[in-house]
Amino acid sequence: MSAESRVPERQYRGPSAGYRVPRLRRGFTTVWASAVLLLFVAEGLVAQARRNVILATTTSTQDTGLLDSLVPRFERQCQCKVKTIAVGTGQSLALGARGEADVVLVHAPTVEKRYVGEGIFINRRLVMTNDFLLVGPADDPAGLRGATSLREAFRLLSDGKAPFASRADSSGTNILELNQWKAAGIAPAGAWYLQVGQGMAATLRIASEKGAYALTDRGTFLAVRPSLQLDAVYQGAPELLNIYHVMEVNPEVWPNVNHEGGRAFADFMVSPATQTFIRTFGVARFGQPLFIPQAGKREEELVAPAR
Repeated sequence: MSAESRVPERQYRGPSAGYRVPRLRRGFTTVWASAVLLLFVAEGLVAQARRNVILATTTSTQDTGLLDSLVPRFERQCQCKVKTIAVGTGQSLALGARGEADVVLVHAPTVEKRYVGEGIFINRRLVMTNDFLLVGPADDPAGLRGATSLREAFRLLSDGKAPFASRADSSGTNILELNQWKAAGIAPAGAWYLQVGQGMAATLRIASEKGAYALTDRGTFLAVRPSLQLDAVYQGAPELLNIYHVMEVNPEVWPNVNHEGGRAFADFMVSPATQTFIRTFGVARFGQPLFIPQAGKREEELVAPAR
């Protein structure tokens, strides 16, 4: 029998006994230790991911710069990171409904209520408002400045005297636009009706390039107006009130969402400090706030700002 095939017969008596751990046992120990280390690393990565918050929101909160100011404040407060997905409200709600977001900040009340009724979202809370308006070329070829109602304004648009740029993206703005065409008894179609499939800022830039009209929220319009050849041509109708709510994805539907993080962000948006910040956001640059804080109020109490 070779020396290599013999198994030591003496018992392990500690380091001073000169006993050497067999090579196989030492290799097994190394593998086991590595596996334990990888397990701890994996658990750490999971814990880190769970501390991050996924926010799905309408493009207006991003285009106006509001989230650029608020998100870092929240991250410092919660010691977490926020992944912001700025898309149309329809896409934001769909992301939440699939469990791909933890919290949503959106502006389509009718659609929001339907999702809440289905149990997809919980704790729907009012955050802020601004208003929509119709913008177009300075010479206003469709004559919207003379319209006596929003319905009349849309009927004038359908005459096709100038193009109309529709977001066509199931956003809150697009939903409002389609509802107004329906109220006016019009099915928009033809070369004058441009379905751009873009966010608000991009749609406004396309409208400016094409000499077209567009429906926009006031905040985004003010934020990008210096680069546009567009003027406000119709505003102030009650139907143009723009209402933003924050909602948490229901963890009973999607147990893997970061519900604590989503709820913390929602709490942050309606907190007194954040509401005070929103009240003055935009005043220094535009001479008026881009949003009006409304946390704690009922939707029935809200009215469109007079212009």
